[in-house]
Amino acid sequence: MSKKEGLNLANKISLARIILIPFFIAAIVYSKLEIALLIFTLAVISDAADGFIARTLKQKTKLGTILDPVADKLLLVSAYICLSLAGTIPAGLKLPPYVPIIVISRDAIIILGSVIVYVVTSDLKVSPSAVGKVTTFFQMITIVSILVQFKYSFVVWNLAVLFTILSGVDYVVKGSRLFGENHSSLRSRF
Repeated sequence: MSKKEGLNLANKISLARIILIPFFIAAIVYSKLEIALLIFTLAVISDAADGFIARTLKQKTKLGTILDPVADKLLLVSAYICLSLAGTIPAGLKLPPYVPIIVISRDAIIILGSVIVYVVTSDLKVSPSAVGKVTTFFQMITIVSILVQFKYSFVVWNLAVLFTILSGVDYVVKGSRLFGENHSSLRSRF
């Protein structure tokens, strides 16, 4: 982490992504799927940009390590809920309820696990796994496939569900190991 804290360029981009979320939701609610797609695309590009800027300009901050994933999760959760409830999306392309339930449940479990690990160890180093990155890719492609009304969106969202479950299990196993290692070292001290 750099010593620079606060609202640097990377953090401002993350905040801009959060500010785009209500506009994205409104576009879906008002059947402006092209606008929703444009906003979502801007958000995805801004996600890549803020990460690139933080790394190359050495603008990694504690605030950024929180803002960036929060912005991503808020966008994805909003999208999954909207695309499962929106009456403006044709029935065959609307996300079935199990998809957002699985996506949101996985994120809730990861957040809860992270809080528990942090409380017990006073340290939390989170780095996305390969399966986590593939999951994020399929979750984003799912949103795009629905917004462009891709006929076979169900294939894409079922792949997203599969990888969401796999990555959730992967994070739980890694968190359990980390918790177990720290729990063992704490007991051995006393």
